[in-house]
Amino acid sequence: MYDLIFIFITFVIWNIIICCKMTLKEHLNSDDRFASDAGMQVIEIKYGYAITKMVVEKRHLNAGGICQGGAIFTLADLAFAAAVNSLGNLAFAINSTIYYHTAATLGMELTATARLVSDQPKLPAIEVIVTAQDGTHIATFSAQGYNKRIPNNFSALE
Repeated sequence: MYDLIFIFITFVIWNIIICCKMTLKEHLNSDDRFASDAGMQVIEIKYGYAITKMVVEKRHLNAGGICQGGAIFTLADLAFAAAVNSLGNLAFAINSTIYYHTAATLGMELTATARLVSDQPKLPAIEVIVTAQDGTHIATFSAQGYNKRIPNNFSALE
């Protein structure tokens, strides 16, 4: 019992000390290490909306010479995380699906645009469209979030 109380108090203190001093955008760009290490960045966040970007580099290519599906999934997932957490509470994906429409190749700049499609209080849904710089539709990602009902205490979204 005391362990749970300690964990909760630690989380609350972390949320107050760390989150209050940075925006959600800053937090995701600095603390989502996997996406950051893969060269992905949050560009814009509004309520229920986010944009992320990456340039397909050699490190993103699979053995077939095209962008690894996992890289595109991660870009879309980062946009989802920004959009779902912009709603005000800590939230995580509980279900996600991606459909690949065409291959992304070396040098393409990919943009993932996330939009809230269902603002259910406990289970919001987000759709993310991934496009290339010329507007080519690369992938569609749909995800359902789980709202933890723990307030995000960021100083702002951006």
